[in-house]
Amino acid sequence: MRSKLKPVLTEKSIAEAKEGRYTFEVPGQLRKPAIGRLVSKAFGVKVTKVRTINYRSITKTNLMRRRKMSIAGKKKAIVTLAGKDKIDVFGERDEKKKNK
Repeated sequence: MRSKLKPVLTEKSIAEAKEGRYTFEVPGQLRKPAIGRLVSKAFGVKVTKVRTINYRSITKTNLMRRRKMSIAGKKKAIVTLAGKDKIDVFGERDEKKKNK
């Protein structure tokens, strides 16, 4: 189950994780209810809201080598949890910095 969910660990997503909103990269064919069920089963939390962002694929041209490169599209999901539920994947990064 977790192989479909890839956490997005950026400064903004870690700041939002402190407020109860977690960001994941998910397969493009998943819809909001399926994403909510997947997060609930994988981490044992209650999901209240799911927002999604679709990024389309891009074709770039490299002028030096005269080649076309394609960058695959992706889908990002921002999941809001109920109450004081937390996902440990996002908190581990902050703890490692504090220990150093």
